[in-house]
Amino acid sequence: MMNSGSDESRLGEFELIAEIFAPLAKAPLAFGLTDDAAIATPPLGQDLVVTTDAVVEGVHFFADDPPDLIAKKALRVNLSDLAAKGCAPTGYLLVLSLPKRINPTWLRSFAEGLKEDQQEFGISLLGGDTTATPGPLTIVITAFGHIATGAMLRRSGAEAGHGVYITGTVGDAGGGLVRLKGNGGALLPEEDQYLIHRFRVPEPRARLGPHLVGLASASLDVSDGLLADLGHIARTSGVRIEVEAATLPLSPALKLLWPNEVERAIRATTAGDDYEIAFTAPPGRWPDIMQVAAASGTTVSAIGRVIGGTGVALLDSKGHQMQVGRPGYVHF
Repeated sequence: MMNSGSDESRLGEFELIAEIFAPLAKAPLAFGLTDDAAIATPPLGQDLVVTTDAVVEGVHFFADDPPDLIAKKALRVNLSDLAAKGCAPTGYLLVLSLPKRINPTWLRSFAEGLKEDQQEFGISLLGGDTTATPGPLTIVITAFGHIATGAMLRRSGAEAGHGVYITGTVGDAGGGLVRLKGNGGALLPEEDQYLIHRFRVPEPRARLGPHLVGLASASLDVSDGLLADLGHIARTSGVRIEVEAATLPLSPALKLLWPNEVERAIRATTAGDDYEIAFTAPPGRWPDIMQVAAASGTTVSAIGRVIGGTGVALLDSKGHQMQVGRPGYVHF
């Protein structure tokens, strides 16, 4: 289970695991983090769906971000993946690589963020590992979900004639990152905090995701940028996707931050860290999509179409392709 490879005398790792992390392991087959493994058995007729993401200090969050919010982001980026696959989340594994500056007070706040999200999303810690590192703080979470056998939404499945949709708003997290770096013009404090919160605490669409099964033809969550991630659907499905800039759902705060419409459309669709669900669906399913969206308290916008061809294009109001440099964040 949650083994320790770091300096026990410095942080009292085993005691911290027992005090801080074991209370998060509510699932019976996690054994209170007292064993070397947990048991995850999907219900009869369901698949076990697994996803994993790492978040790294200086890449996905800042060293001075609140620990509870770092925890929420680390967990929620994984729950966002499960939601986009149509899965209900059930549990997760946690791996922490801790630099020397991390102390028990920081870890207690970190665990409090996990506790709050476990209660919100109905999940439990199953196990993990802790280790020391001379490098930046690194958090790896592996999340588990269940779905009816063979029903998981994939990137393939989009066909010419299908519509393209996105939950929530796009670009806010990119705007929040700009504000945290001290850039951009003057905004009201509430507008500033809205954008920063969107960067620090994603909102996984866990209530909507399972209801997209049977409606969506292809689906993923937006992490590296809307255009870059839609490119994965286009490539896997063997189609071309066109996004209309005028239809992009944008928050009032983002419109104030980037007042130029062309710049705003390009930056919003390439910034990344949105963790919204981008999906395609056959024609005629829009009323059904709106119904499940309303029932889950999620906004969904129609933003484009699937056609024959390859690649992804962002179109202006006249239907001309806009010149976009990099379509999203590139890790390597």
